[in-house]
Amino acid sequence: MEFSEIFSHTYIIESLRTIGYVGISLIVFIESGLFFGFFLPGDSLLFSAGLLASQGVFHLYVLIPIVVISAVLGDSVGYWFGGFVGPKIFTKEDSLFFNKKHVVRAHEFYEKHGPKAIVLARFIPIVRTFVPIVAGVAKMQYSTFLKYNILGGIGWGVGVTVLGYWLGTKIPNIDTYLIPIVGAIIIISFLPIVFEFLKEKRKQTLQNEKK
Repeated sequence: MEFSEIFSHTYIIESLRTIGYVGISLIVFIESGLFFGFFLPGDSLLFSAGLLASQGVFHLYVLIPIVVISAVLGDSVGYWFGGFVGPKIFTKEDSLFFNKKHVVRAHEFYEKHGPKAIVLARFIPIVRTFVPIVAGVAKMQYSTFLKYNILGGIGWGVGVTVLGYWLGTKIPNIDTYLIPIVGAIIIISFLPIVFEFLKEKRKQTLQNEKK
């Protein structure tokens, strides 16, 4: 298979057809709370699946419950994993599938936003994978965590999927624009991380200037 074929809307569509509901469910579950799943394409996956639902590839009323349930279960597993490993995760050595910086960033996000971080993190790549783990480390009361987990799972799972579905019903042949749309979603989803990084860098620069 040529490089150009991999980065084509046809390849993405056929890949989603192949993995089906089970594959989508598994990807959402892993990315939501297993630390090695931070690199998986959550937002673009849901949008693409929603778009294909508008084309009859998937059934929207089957897709949405699967996505939401997988997201909630994934976060819950992340929470229990965090509770099991505890503070030791902050001293774990970096590896191919683990970077301590991701945990620290998620911890700072959690400290800043409190329980709302569980909902907000759903819309931020990488952070959404590690915030449930941090909540488990911090021993957030599970009933509180579960409430925000469900809210976040519904908001993200329904919102992004329905957005793809809605645009698919409004724009003719939108599947031919799938690559640039997915690229735009990835860029937009990473903007909060970029802004936070620049903000922190500016803060450190100001602190160094005062010394």
